Amino acid sequence: MTTAWHAVTLAQALETVASSEQGLSATDAEARLQRDGPNLITSRKGVSSLRKLLDQFLQPLVVVLIGAGALSVFLGDYVDAAVIGAVVLLNGLIGFVQEHRAEQAIAALGKTIVTEATVLRDGVLRRIPSEQLVKGDVVAVQSGDTVPADVRLFLVKDLQIEEAALTGESVAVEKALPLLLEKTPLGDRKNLAFAGSSVTWGQGRGVVVATGNDTEAGRIAGLMERTEQLETPLTRRIAQLSRLLVWIILGVSAALFGIEALRGRDLNTTFNGAVALAVGAIPEGLPAAVTILLAIGVSAMARRRAVIRRLPAVETLGSTTVICSDKTGTLTENQMTVTTLWVAGQQITVTGVGFDTAGHFEREGARLDPGSLQPLLDCLRGGALCNDTRLVGHPGEEKVEGDPTEAALTVAARKAGLDAAALGPFERRDVVPFESQHMFMATLHASPTGAVAYVKGSSDALLSRCVTQQTVEGTSPIDPAALHARVDELAQQGLRVLVVARKDLPAATDNLSHADVQGLTLLGLVGMMDPPRPEAKRAVAACLAAGIQVKMITGDHRVTAAAIADALGLQGERTADGKLRAVSGQELDDTPVEVLPTLAEQVSVFARVAPEQKLKLVRALQSRGHVVAMTGDGVNDAPALKQADIGVAMGKGGTDVARAAAAMILTDDNFATIEAAVEEGRGVYDNLVKFIAWSLPANGGQGLVLLAAMLLGTELPVLPVQLLWVNMVAAVLLGTALVFEKKEPGLMQRPPRKVDAPIFDVRLGVRTLLISGVMGALAFGFFEWAEHLELGHPQARTIAVNTIVAALVGYLFACRSLRLPLWRLGLWTNGWVWLGSGVMLATQLAFTYLPLMNRLLHTEPIAWWWWAVFTAAGFVIYLTAEVKKLFTRDEAVIDAPRPGLA
Repeated sequence: MTTAWHAVTLAQALETVASSEQGLSATDAEARLQRDGPNLITSRKGVSSLRKLLDQFLQPLVVVLIGAGALSVFLGDYVDAAVIGAVVLLNGLIGFVQEHRAEQAIAALGKTIVTEATVLRDGVLRRIPSEQLVKGDVVAVQSGDTVPADVRLFLVKDLQIEEAALTGESVAVEKALPLLLEKTPLGDRKNLAFAGSSVTWGQGRGVVVATGNDTEAGRIAGLMERTEQLETPLTRRIAQLSRLLVWIILGVSAALFGIEALRGRDLNTTFNGAVALAVGAIPEGLPAAVTILLAIGVSAMARRRAVIRRLPAVETLGSTTVICSDKTGTLTENQMTVTTLWVAGQQITVTGVGFDTAGHFEREGARLDPGSLQPLLDCLRGGALCNDTRLVGHPGEEKVEGDPTEAALTVAARKAGLDAAALGPFERRDVVPFESQHMFMATLHASPTGAVAYVKGSSDALLSRCVTQQTVEGTSPIDPAALHARVDELAQQGLRVLVVARKDLPAATDNLSHADVQGLTLLGLVGMMDPPRPEAKRAVAACLAAGIQVKMITGDHRVTAAAIADALGLQGERTADGKLRAVSGQELDDTPVEVLPTLAEQVSVFARVAPEQKLKLVRALQSRGHVVAMTGDGVNDAPALKQADIGVAMGKGGTDVARAAAAMILTDDNFATIEAAVEEGRGVYDNLVKFIAWSLPANGGQGLVLLAAMLLGTELPVLPVQLLWVNMVAAVLLGTALVFEKKEPGLMQRPPRKVDAPIFDVRLGVRTLLISGVMGALAFGFFEWAEHLELGHPQARTIAVNTIVAALVGYLFACRSLRLPLWRLGLWTNGWVWLGSGVMLATQLAFTYLPLMNRLLHTEPIAWWWWAVFTAAGFVIYLTAEVKKLFTRDEAVIDAPRPGLA
């Protein structure tokens, strides 16, 4: 909104939109519709499919491969060029298929406000599609309606609107008309009704002040459009590694070409050598292997109730350092629950969660029969009778028809056996409905002793109207100071406190008025809350143990948010009295930009937060190098879900908007599933590093073979097309077997990886050089041996290629763990390694002896005894890698601790 509609008078609002309380004429409305457009949220044009496809071929490794293919065409090696082209095209198509994420979130936002509206046109109320609403229209809403646009209210009657999807507030907001301050938070703008919110109670009328993209929901859509899609830690590391390899490969190839040209060697031969070196050293199987690895992670997460919408999100969770979670419906049940009762001077605890009627009562830790404490039954009966909400459905599957606060009272009464049959004798005769100026509701009932009025409402409204309180022996005068202290104590625990009272009336009484709500007998105080999920508390503890900070970002009140956070075990800055510090959205706005990142790190509870402020927090944490996961289920969460390194939405209770903006969806709406997803993500990254640790020496060994040949002026031991064969086939058959490795012990006791730690670090570099050197020496030595035996270049190259493949098989078994020896893992615990090795042997037999392969790949059959030599070469590589584990601890490759995390 460009105008602070909650801070202007009704007259000013009507003047601004050129309307009146009688609404518009049909003619005027049609003209405005043509001028301003329909009441729909529209999105900008997305990136074209062609552009997305082209982007796949601009990655550094792919560009080098394209260059190598072009050089092959220039040199007349059309078969080699065709093979390289096929590899490039395959990798490009795989990437393109994963990129289709156009404007789903914006389209979902549009769906949230496409409803019917009751509008006053030409002085007559009529129903029209909400998309036909215009600014200046006067609309009427009532219980059950969806608000069709942003509305400045001018008439309310007990109007309550549920805005949890926009503000995070779990309790319906009671609307009122007074003018508000301009800086009033979104959740407290009681004189406005927002598009897409739901009317749960009462009636109201107001003038439309914003439609479509100008509404709060539309503004959130705009925030999402302006939010950049961030790279994930995995894509950042792969890009970093790719750039490093490209410069090394191109530099070495260019240097060798220059040296050989100065030495007077044939340019054609020199070109062939440079191309072979470039192709051999490039891990072109890496993109496909990463995609397969992440796809397997997707399947594993789906089995654990987490659906991945973008493949890199699998790994991102594994490197997450902070989880920013919405409270309502994510960490809590999103079902108001009575947890505490104060009756007859005694505090009673109520067990059970949400609208499930299973539960019991406890006093001082011991189970209590409610029938043994008459004041408890009287208080519960009063709350159930002074109530317009019903529970429908089978036990354990009840659904609420009405207000969630009243539903909590009904459920509490059911737990004491006060069902419809037990309440039947108390027939209702009259009602004083809830009104904001009185802050209570009263009902008149028949009773076995005459007539009785039950009243429920706020402590401020009712305690002053009570003169006595019910005790076990009867009644006694009330102590207002003690009662107010008790109310404050319950409120400090994050409870919403209601007062329940009664008044006995003559049996003939048929009518009830506000004047009757005096001289009441206090039945008790009822404390209720939207309770934490029990499994969420365990998940929070697991995340903290894994070095992951958990922060609650909610639109709810500070006291409530801090109490819930304490109950969940969140860690963060505390106040002088030992309670978790909760920072409000207004405080965030007042915090200097340079201080905000520090505040975001130190504090774990943020309350009364608007969508832009959620974005601020996520960005502040990212500026400190954190990998941020944002969970949520409402429309208000969508921009932060998109800005976060990974957005996690709720599948059952979440909105379409949140699900479309997120990278991962929890099908069970369970925060605990995030712990499982983090574990899977860490396992995926573990196996990815194993694959890279295996593949780099494979390419390095081939590069060293060619380097030695060019420096020594010998024939090339391996041709470019043969190198591509090894790289692609071995990567698929051997390397991908590593992605099926089971998660190693202690995975969730490691701290998160350091965000800026490169994949290719010093230890991995040393490992790569060692294995590459041994592999290159073996392949070049056997090539020279075959040349010495005068077997001819094709046979010698066949022997060199098979030596490389045998070395890769031996190294594969060593890479099953970068820390533990093979015998610690179990020889047969990954059947895919054995299957891949067997199929690789079969393909190499075809490579060596099949005439078609001989023609395409320039090979020739060799004597069978060479296979014993190859086996020995593989065993040498395996022993070299295992011995290295004794001298260095390679877990640093995957365990780079992040300082400052618990």
